[in-house]
Amino acid sequence: MRLDKYLKVSRIIKRRTVANQACDTEHVEVNGKRAKASYDVKEGDIISVTYGEKTTEFRVLDIREHTTKAEASSMYEVVGQYPDKSDKTGEDA
Repeated sequence: MRLDKYLKVSRIIKRRTVANQACDTEHVEVNGKRAKASYDVKEGDIISVTYGEKTTEFRVLDIREHTTKAEASSMYEVVGQYPDKSDKTGEDA
């Protein structure tokens, strides 16, 4: 499944056009690398999404074409949240 569609179906990002824009503006990484909206998501991938100054990492647990709002959060698990990209390494400046 395409990355932009996965972000929308899992409700990590609410609209596919917004997910596509996030990928185009380099706010989304998969397994530590910048990812295009067309990236083919696989189970076990780590997706990092930067919202403003906060970065959240998700591990892909399941891939479904359609899901209910209640079941969407079972498609991923939150691996970590960081105030900004520099704190992601866990090192003090």
